[in-house]
Amino acid sequence: MGTDTLDSTMAPRVSMVMPVHNGARWLADAIESVLVQDFRDFELILVNDASTDGSPAIISEAAARDARVRCIDLDVNVGLPAALNRGFAAARGALHSWTSDDNLLRSPMIGRLVATLDAHPDADIAYADFTLIDEDGVDLGRSRVGPIERLLHGNNVGACFLYRAAVTDALGGYDTGLFGVEDYDFWLRAAQRFRFVEVHEDLYIYRKHGGSLTSQRAEQIQALTAVIVERAIPASLPARQRSEILLRLALKSHWRWRYDLVYRALRAHPGPVVRQLPELAHWSLIAARRRLTR
Repeated sequence: MGTDTLDSTMAPRVSMVMPVHNGARWLADAIESVLVQDFRDFELILVNDASTDGSPAIISEAAARDARVRCIDLDVNVGLPAALNRGFAAARGALHSWTSDDNLLRSPMIGRLVATLDAHPDADIAYADFTLIDEDGVDLGRSRVGPIERLLHGNNVGACFLYRAAVTDALGGYDTGLFGVEDYDFWLRAAQRFRFVEVHEDLYIYRKHGGSLTSQRAEQIQALTAVIVERAIPASLPARQRSEILLRLALKSHWRWRYDLVYRALRAHPGPVVRQLPELAHWSLIAARRRLTR
């Protein structure tokens, strides 16, 4: 399925994958933000996931002017996780990262993350702060990544990262059944086996807009998040902490009241549930109103 146009020169240090599906609006800028990196020893693998807009022409133009650009064309739309896996299957670099067709790398990003992993040979994954913008490019503020020990409480790895190819190999890539939370699931699995290192520098620009996958699939993402987090909770975690995590997942489920999560939180430890009774009552009322108005 699809065709690959791949350069056969010496393997680069870094492989950057960019899945593209009808992303023409911001694609040229996204590609350019990679090509102007201060660090030059990389390949950019553009995976055209059966785009029907102007994306293929933009991809072809980038490949024609820069030999570091490699193209994979898919005949059928396979979705983000599968497109990522196709890209990384062709990757030659010892270090891996990926970006979206609507986001931007700051020029020092790859170099700073490479230097971080070089300085921490016992670490496998480096991740950094980033800025949020809206669809018009208005700055919405900086997002600061958090400690990996808090990963069960939310995806605090964020959008800016670099990891060793061994991580890709060990985890078998991204789970194609978890479209929308494939990255969070990847980090949850990685945290069980690999060491992370935080970089508190703003190295990336993440665009929030109505057409993004996160915005379009909010309800499904919330449901899948509950599945992968609950699955990742270690049996050795203290009961109170398990209860707090399950309760937080329930309170994030804005579209469908998750009584099942509240019940399991209560069974794990009643303390956190009792403390949150006012908020639970508030969300229960909102959920009831939504059911009546649908």
